[in-house]
Amino acid sequence: MKAVGIVVEYNPFHNGHLYHVQQTRKKTKADCLIAVMSSSFTQRGEPAIVPKWERARMALAGGVDLVVELPYPFAVQTAERFAHGAVSILDALFCEQLCFGSEHGDVEAFIQTARLLIDEKERHNEKIKHYMHQGMSYAKAYALALYDIGHDALDISQPNNILGLHYVKAIIEQQSDIKPETIQRIVAHYHDASLPANDDIASATSIRRFLQSGYEDVARYVPHPTFETLQTYRHTYTTWHDWDKYFPVLKYRLLTMEVDDIRQIAEVEEGIEHRLKKAIVHATSFHDFLSAVKTKRYTWTRLQRICTHVLTNVTKKEMAKAHEKKRATYIRPLAMNETGRAYLQTVKKKTTLPIVTNVKHIQHDPVYHIEKKATQAYMCILPEPLWTEALRNEYATPPLR
Repeated sequence: MKAVGIVVEYNPFHNGHLYHVQQTRKKTKADCLIAVMSSSFTQRGEPAIVPKWERARMALAGGVDLVVELPYPFAVQTAERFAHGAVSILDALFCEQLCFGSEHGDVEAFIQTARLLIDEKERHNEKIKHYMHQGMSYAKAYALALYDIGHDALDISQPNNILGLHYVKAIIEQQSDIKPETIQRIVAHYHDASLPANDDIASATSIRRFLQSGYEDVARYVPHPTFETLQTYRHTYTTWHDWDKYFPVLKYRLLTMEVDDIRQIAEVEEGIEHRLKKAIVHATSFHDFLSAVKTKRYTWTRLQRICTHVLTNVTKKEMAKAHEKKRATYIRPLAMNETGRAYLQTVKKKTTLPIVTNVKHIQHDPVYHIEKKATQAYMCILPEPLWTEALRNEYATPPLR
């Protein structure tokens, strides 16, 4: 049985994701399609609009055979760490290929650029430091430094290109047998903020904004099971998960923390704790707060991740401990169909990572320790008794079938 992996957030699962699933099966001839999916918070430091169980259900309905969790210490991270976590899980599940969506569409450009980064690592890092000393953001410095060492094959200003590059780089660095493949994205761009009038493929960003504005009719842009799942969750739990809902909790955290405590939070560096402490006093919304803190050096995405770490109370020390092995430490299935179940049965005795369906077996794992805190923080905006019920479901829910 040939297994092929994809790395996803499905925030939420939409028609563009459905296209990716279908094209991946067609291009790779996959027998079992495995999705590694971010849990409660996403790579850009945003709360997922609905919990992982709902998004895993959407994935199964959309044609994925097995959905496994990408834990918080890898999910809410730079592209490099995000990729290493996801690749390590797919490698442990013996995936033959990893197929990612990209703006570029030619996998050879990713392989060429990844090898250049590995071969010229020291020179590239020196160039990054040079540009950052000029006040540039890490992302801008990274791109300019890559151009300086001889790269011109790939536009890494595009978000899916940069993720794809790091998937390929992680495969090489982990000496994995996984073969990379890519599907070119169509129509909607990652950052598109408005729904297209003449097409049924929209970005997840625009779909979320539409839902969060109080409109719920996104049926044109998502498969029917996604639409039903979204409606059911909204009806049951009365809310979407977005930063506006979490802002009062974030404000409380920052107002009651000492500057030294903020300094210990993951990704807080170079005095940004003082800007956070000063700006939160006057901010009346999450958008206003980040606008006041943002600088050329600190991008919106990086600040969102810092805020997520503040919200979840994840420290540098905890994150360092979780990353000691630089790879995932367990595999947690969230959902599977019969094909996924059968495949999991064939690999569970061979894989080097424990396959966990009951979290009591990993209570002392440093990766799960952070994941548990993140889940508890994620559920805090729900009214009681739904909050307590959601927490109970997190620990008691077996993989969806």
